[in-house]
Amino acid sequence: MQQLIGVHHVSALSAHIERTHTFYTQVLGLRPVIKTVNQDAPSMYHLFYGDGIGGPGSDMTVFDMPNAVRERRGNNSISRTTFRAGGADTLEYWAEHLGQHGIPHNGILEHDGRRVLAFDDPEGTQLELVDDGGIGTAYPWDESPVPAAYQIRGLGYIVITVPVLAPTDRFLTEALGLRRDHAYASAEDQRCNVHVYTMGNGGAHAEVHVVVRDDLPRARYGAGGVHHVALRVPEGEQIDRWVERLDAHGFRNSGVVDRHYFASTYVREPNGVLFELATDGPGFAVDQPLDGERLSLPPFLEGRRAEIEAQLKPLTTVPAERPVP
Repeated sequence: MQQLIGVHHVSALSAHIERTHTFYTQVLGLRPVIKTVNQDAPSMYHLFYGDGIGGPGSDMTVFDMPNAVRERRGNNSISRTTFRAGGADTLEYWAEHLGQHGIPHNGILEHDGRRVLAFDDPEGTQLELVDDGGIGTAYPWDESPVPAAYQIRGLGYIVITVPVLAPTDRFLTEALGLRRDHAYASAEDQRCNVHVYTMGNGGAHAEVHVVVRDDLPRARYGAGGVHHVALRVPEGEQIDRWVERLDAHGFRNSGVVDRHYFASTYVREPNGVLFELATDGPGFAVDQPLDGERLSLPPFLEGRRAEIEAQLKPLTTVPAERPVP
């Protein structure tokens, strides 16, 4: 049976791309993996941030949408993105670190048996650090302002909010092959449960958490919102097989989309949340070594480089401070 193995990337929206860039590199200490454009609307930046190797499962991506209004939070949305961090005192470090940068947070709490630290980025994107116990390999970024022992290890689970569970449950279990695992009480509203679905070998990086709230308005896309979440197709597995599977279960999709750095397909679950299924390869170093400064364009846009660069506002960056040994 086909299986997905974890979260591949998450794509958010920003109205202030330089401020967002500074936050993800200088505060969260993520590597600027690649600077490219929205392939469907190349007048806007699409920035990728990740671990030291820019590996699949570590990338938070941001679309540049100048002057966009703030997202209206609510149903039918990806309502929280988590990052994994590990080690006995890691969350204590992050609570102090965020405080030093003036980032409000809720303090260290426990959700579903894991220690977590929730906060928002400057655009209002709801984020959370989750202690994954340091399980698995980590790839620190040598130039991060965050010491290697405390650096973000990759993406964790994502949380979606929907008004009714049944159609989303069918999509996740039948179309995507996720396993319904357990439920726990929501931290925001103890009257409702969060339903946990797992994939692959499980773990904090391989879960989708579903909050059911029929009392919320429908979310409206905007700055601080999350556009979509991508899940990982295992190495060597063809994306067209997933298109066939989605078709067989009656879910309309984009068909195979060649993003140059990976191949993918897009599909909305019945409550409207946009999912992408994406391959690990060929990866961001397919054309050149990882470079978060030079504008990287896929071959079909390379001939328009001068036109595209003329439309983009220069992205001013501040060099990261090296961590103190």
